[in-house]
Amino acid sequence: MTIMDQDSGVALWRRVADSIERGIADGSYPAGERLPGEVEIADAHRVNRHTVRRALAALAERGLVRAERGSGTYVQASKLAYPLHARTRFSEIVGAGGREPRGQLIASGDDVATRELARQLGVKVNAPLLRLETLRFADRVPICVGTTWLSAARFPDAAAIYQRTGSMTKLLAHYGIRDYRRGVSRVTAGIVDASDAARLDLALGRPVLMVDSTDVTLSGEPLQTKHSRFAADRVEFVIESD
Repeated sequence: MTIMDQDSGVALWRRVADSIERGIADGSYPAGERLPGEVEIADAHRVNRHTVRRALAALAERGLVRAERGSGTYVQASKLAYPLHARTRFSEIVGAGGREPRGQLIASGDDVATRELARQLGVKVNAPLLRLETLRFADRVPICVGTTWLSAARFPDAAAIYQRTGSMTKLLAHYGIRDYRRGVSRVTAGIVDASDAARLDLALGRPVLMVDSTDVTLSGEPLQTKHSRFAADRVEFVIESD
């Protein structure tokens, strides 16, 4: 049974949600800031914590707030404008938006090149590859999960280097590659799976934007190929003509 506000006829959780939404709209709760705790919100609106949780869940479903485990609920920052062009660098894009970029190595392992990976990386089928699973942040907000494959012969110890630097650009620089470009990007849409939902702090069923891309040297030699999954409500891709 839904408890109604006797004065307005509006469900109590909706009244709380509308109040918080107004605060977000007028700047009382700035983007990226932590909202008051559940008890404080409940006391301010004279409701119980269950009502507050339902209100926050509704706002989260609409992409207005984001819950961080063990930390609280934060106002969702505006979408990150993410250009897709020949020079696509996560750290530069995030930094240009006034946020702090960070990369985290989740896992790594050995793979062998399938026919498709061999074609993308310019190696032989069954050639040894390194696979890196990474999570990238803008400030504290997880933006994308990525799976990257590199030639094991050309990039030994790549996992350790990424673990230390948190940057693909710095990883490649370690091997003497000072500049590179995006060879191709393919963008599709999908629904987040359970593993990526946990990493991106998304509810199951939320949309993701998937980017399959290959980076090459300035002369066109393949360096790495990636399958990245972006939280769709946190980025907007900008297609630029070079």
